[in-house]
Amino acid sequence: MKYNFDKIINRRETGSLKWDVSKNELPMWVADMDFETLPEIQEALVERVAHGVYGYSVIPDEWSQSYVDWWDKRHHFHMNPEKLIFTTGVIPALSSAVRKFTTPGENVLVQTPVYNHFFYVIRNNGRNIVENQLLYDGENYSIDWEKLEQQLSNPQTTMMILCNPHNPIGKIWDKETLAGIGRLCKKYDVVVVSDEIHCDLTAPGKEYIPFASVNETCRDISVTCLAPTKTFNLAGIQTAAVYVENPLLHHGMKCQLNTDEVAEPNVFAVPAVIAAYQNGAGWLDELRNYIHQNKQYVTEFLQNKIPEIYPVVSDATYLMWLDCRKLTEDSRKFTDFIREKTGLFVMRGSVYGKNGEGFLRLNIATSKLIVEDGMQRLLEGVTAWKNDIN
Repeated sequence: MKYNFDKIINRRETGSLKWDVSKNELPMWVADMDFETLPEIQEALVERVAHGVYGYSVIPDEWSQSYVDWWDKRHHFHMNPEKLIFTTGVIPALSSAVRKFTTPGENVLVQTPVYNHFFYVIRNNGRNIVENQLLYDGENYSIDWEKLEQQLSNPQTTMMILCNPHNPIGKIWDKETLAGIGRLCKKYDVVVVSDEIHCDLTAPGKEYIPFASVNETCRDISVTCLAPTKTFNLAGIQTAAVYVENPLLHHGMKCQLNTDEVAEPNVFAVPAVIAAYQNGAGWLDELRNYIHQNKQYVTEFLQNKIPEIYPVVSDATYLMWLDCRKLTEDSRKFTDFIREKTGLFVMRGSVYGKNGEGFLRLNIATSKLIVEDGMQRLLEGVTAWKNDIN
């Protein structure tokens, strides 16, 4: 391997949200990685810092072309560079889309269990959350199509936020599924806002399908949110993009992002993106293999040491969705207990929707040694849990 993902970086006392925990605690919760980013990104940022002047920034054509070239090569989707809009983050973009394309009191549909910040951008803007709960058969997730159409047919439901690939379950939606969502949303005049921030983090040999690439319908009714921040561990740089081909939706989104003052880059946002997409292919391929190996390790560990916990099969993201219902249905109590007993800090499934109860989300984008430590702590916690309830 050219890149050393085994290297352990001390992130304590660096202002890290993830690592702002007690000394004995091991955080495997929030979705950022413990790996150093691509060397070319570091070099681009150092060069920018060395310039010494940090005034207002423009967005050069090279920025949008970097997105276009990356999606063309990696995801077989040719984007029109003129339809890309800079924004500071996917969540600000989601919030702007909710404000622009819905009105207070209307419904926004999400498919749960899903990233908890979706709930915040809906509720905080005075809209109603509609949970289209995914069907779970004990091993895999699928869409409840009958319920989905029923919910979309409600005239009060005017937007669907799609998670593609899906966080936290790690599912890559196939072309037929995405086309089905597009067909129903078109039928009932529902705008689709597709969060595709995890798109690059697929298992080796697996590819995601951009929603807007499926067909003309999907392209015409959608707003797509993109970013290199999950892929290259750049969340703190605050850089993302929105892709919208429909002229009316594009105009509305651009105006709203500017109204919300989230359409201007800081001085590091543009060079980081250009460096990432122009130089990051090899680094990303090694990263995907490393994450896949970590997932395999966790899966085998659970099968051998904690068979009561089932790791849901995942083809994307560096997150693992663990079914703990053989031990408990109370994910808050369970995760709090594990943290208190062992210092292992993971996310309780209940924050991702009503049907996340009894699950937990584990971030394995870290050194293999830290993953091994986390598994030993989880085993210790589960053993104490079983002894406590018996």
